[in-house]
Amino acid sequence: EIDSKKSEAISYFNLDSNKKTLLILGGSLGSRRINQLIEKELEFIQSKDIQVFWQCGKFYFEEYKKYNSKNVQVVAFIDRMDLIYAAADFVISRAGASSVSELCLVAKPTLFIPSPNVAEDHQTKNAKAIVDKNGALMLKESELDTQFQNTFKDLVTHENLQNQLSQNIKTLAKPNATKDIVEEIVKLIK
Repeated sequence: EIDSKKSEAISYFNLDSNKKTLLILGGSLGSRRINQLIEKELEFIQSKDIQVFWQCGKFYFEEYKKYNSKNVQVVAFIDRMDLIYAAADFVISRAGASSVSELCLVAKPTLFIPSPNVAEDHQTKNAKAIVDKNGALMLKESELDTQFQNTFKDLVTHENLQNQLSQNIKTLAKPNATKDIVEEIVKLIK
């Protein structure tokens, strides 16, 4: 249903309907490393004729709000996730479990940048599970300085890649996961 919301989303967030939109998700608190990356690469990103919707997190908003401009919106948090997902053409995100599940359902071409600072490197494992099925791209934080520009350029310029990522990540979505689990339990009880 999110596709039908695209025009509503564009007017709600005051986006330019002629430009593709990059959504950046750093998690509710924000991600210092992703924010540093976007700050450094903002001109490069915009040079691809892309507008940026940058959720930097409440800790970082004061530091990054100065980048608000015609084609860049910096926000601490997003009140209408359904609409911003509808508006987004590409996503750069952390790879926490809930973000990954949401992005599988949304099925937009995604670049995961897992946080290395979580227990047992769960985020890298989450992202890798999708990447191994050709459902998303992933860069480790240690690769950002050398590989971001090429990876991002691939993501935003190759339509075949975009379609492939969207189709593959969609097949990994489990909108019926709870129902499936309940059915399994019922079978076991019988």
